[in-house]
Amino acid sequence: MKILISNDDGYQAPGIVALHDALKSIADVEVVAPEHNNSAKSNALTLHSPLYVQRAANGFRYVNGTPADCVHIALTGLLGYRPDLVVSGINNGANMGDDTIYSGTVGAAMEGYLFGIPSIAFSQVDRGWGEIEAAARKAREMVAQMQRQSLVGDVPWLLNVNIPNLPFDVLRPMRLCRLGRRHAAERVIEQQSPRGEVMYWIGGAGAAKDDAEGTDFHATAQGHVAVTPLKIDLTDHDGLGYWAQTVRQMASAPEPDGGA
Repeated sequence: MKILISNDDGYQAPGIVALHDALKSIADVEVVAPEHNNSAKSNALTLHSPLYVQRAANGFRYVNGTPADCVHIALTGLLGYRPDLVVSGINNGANMGDDTIYSGTVGAAMEGYLFGIPSIAFSQVDRGWGEIEAAARKAREMVAQMQRQSLVGDVPWLLNVNIPNLPFDVLRPMRLCRLGRRHAAERVIEQQSPRGEVMYWIGGAGAAKDDAEGTDFHATAQGHVAVTPLKIDLTDHDGLGYWAQTVRQMASAPEPDGGA
């Protein structure tokens, strides 16, 4: 099994080092990750400036770009082969609920999925890397089980996995979950620069709004490893009927007075 590893915290982050060290015992692994922290970069690709790939002393390759850049470059020429699995993480903090829209960790995994490769995004629930070795061990266990069950193959899938910061023996079993929801983000933070200009910092993420049983928020709060399958289709299928009628009405309506 050949695995491509990336992340959004940068190639020197403890999470990606622990993930690499855990997975190299069960697969051939290569790391292509951002040079610097790229949290909240989602699926962004760099189109208007050149990207450079360099190799660190430990063999990791790093790119002056986004997580999606790293996976994209790796899969379109850098590796020279097609990996069996793309694994992103382990992220420094949760990627649950609405976080997945912004997450660079999920964005890297999603890039692999878009190329037709099974992909997993791993995150720890709390920041600070507490119990990172236990999280890496759990990631290795999950990947090994998927390999044994022939889930790592030609059929692509995308999983978002959040692991509580707990010792390995205390972690409760995996639980399949839907994404929860967060309240709106906190207020923007205003500061004054040394030149007297007003600076703005994006506020913190909102607290959990929908953390009912069955959500990733609820599962991890109970000590379970939360596993959520994701998809790319953003179509509002439930709303198609409503909008079909609305669009027909709009198309048949007379043009407003003054229209050209």
